[in-house]
Amino acid sequence: MGAHDDRGIPSSGTDEQRQRPPGAPRPWENTDRAQAALDGATGPEPPSPPHCPHCGLAGERRPTYTGQHVLLEPALVLPAHLVPGGHRWHIDSNGVAWNGGFTEPLAGSRCRIPHQLACPGLSLDEIRPWRWLSAVREENARRAQRRADEEGCPKALPDAG
Repeated sequence: MGAHDDRGIPSSGTDEQRQRPPGAPRPWENTDRAQAALDGATGPEPPSPPHCPHCGLAGERRPTYTGQHVLLEPALVLPAHLVPGGHRWHIDSNGVAWNGGFTEPLAGSRCRIPHQLACPGLSLDEIRPWRWLSAVREENARRAQRRADEEGCPKALPDAG
């Protein structure tokens, strides 16, 4: 997420030779934007003020490794095991935010949450903090339907009249 292979760029010479020319194709940008959206890095980009478009409250805007920004809930640090997977944000020593994903957090670790998780302008249905649980429920529904189909269970009871 955010690491890119620039081996095709010459490493010697002036800065102009090391920098991609303006408008040069950047094949990773679409992937990074998609990852940023999945991570919730949808904060307002500078120079816009770091205010939530849903409720108007100010958040703490941080850059991410995907080149987008995330709007974090200001001054709130929580035990990571209390935060739903995919919403655990960490700040590195350079001030860059990264999403911990859905992996189990280390014991005793702490994290930040995106403002959207605490936003009064959004419902939990819009935020979907437990996307992984929705996926598990959908898969279980498919498995139950397959099992019912295999066992020949009737889809509807006969009309007993």
